[in-house]
Amino acid sequence: MTLPVVLSFAALAFIALLALLWSRWPAWIRGLLVVAVSGFYFYANDVVHSVWGWPSADPLPERFVLLAAIIEEPSAKRAGSLYVWVNAMEDGKPAAQPRAYRLPYAKDLHALLNEGMKKIREGVSQVGTSEPKVGKGGLNWLRPGNDEQTVKLRDLPVPQLPEK
Repeated sequence: MTLPVVLSFAALAFIALLALLWSRWPAWIRGLLVVAVSGFYFYANDVVHSVWGWPSADPLPERFVLLAAIIEEPSAKRAGSLYVWVNAMEDGKPAAQPRAYRLPYAKDLHALLNEGMKKIREGVSQVGTSEPKVGKGGLNWLRPGNDEQTVKLRDLPVPQLPEK
């Protein structure tokens, strides 16, 4: 699905370039063409970005239930990554579908996820919170990424049943 979207965007951009350079269209039509191609870029980016099955580079949800984690330690050839599979918490309940996320490798996060996975194997569910790190400032909002967030895990409280 990703390759056809990328190829169709490249073809559209090439046709738009030809139309802008060699057509005798009025300037307002050429301007409309530039706006349309730019809008299609953002649409295509959203479509490719939301493909399920691939780990997302988005920041983790604010609240989530940790389901699994895979750690790829850094080596001479790779920077290393942390892959987590989580269920976002919506209105105090886990979302209908889990999502995979790719986080840049960090030693402290590696230790935190290892500890969380040990507890999950023991049968203790883990709830996590994610907050963006403060004080970065600048144009970081232009580069969405999850390397600038603080992740915390804790045990999921045992549900209390009502009295009979």
